[in-house]
Amino acid sequence: MDLILWRHAEAFDAGDGQDDLSRGLTPKGERHAQRMAQWLNRRIAETTRVLVSPALRCQQTAAALEKKAKTLPELAPGVDVQLLLDAARWPDSSTPVLLVGHQPTLGMLAATLLTGTPHALSVKKGCVWWLRSRDREGLADVTLYAVQSPDNC
Repeated sequence: MDLILWRHAEAFDAGDGQDDLSRGLTPKGERHAQRMAQWLNRRIAETTRVLVSPALRCQQTAAALEKKAKTLPELAPGVDVQLLLDAARWPDSSTPVLLVGHQPTLGMLAATLLTGTPHALSVKKGCVWWLRSRDREGLADVTLYAVQSPDNC
């Protein structure tokens, strides 16, 4: 199974009294989302399920893909890693899954899958981490397939 983690692109800081979920992308964030979407669209399968946090900055990041996406409260900031794994149906999904979400949860998810220990890995704004799970002789083998920054697209 392929699990693609995409951290939202750069967003404006919250204004006085502004809800965190309503923060939108900066112009730089919009450009980075477009670059990553182009990179992803050249590589992801048509069958990829796109699951997105309800935060506006994630919605705008995912919209750059111009693909059908499903908004899930389980991807909101600060959720437990297990909720993301359950939403993605890891490792049993028959199709690739792209999660558009937040730090530190995406970094903790990547660390958990790669090392077995939930610790903080830093996923830069707008970056993609592509993980792949395969069954090798009855054991789950997780590899880091790709890491891509919008600065290098």
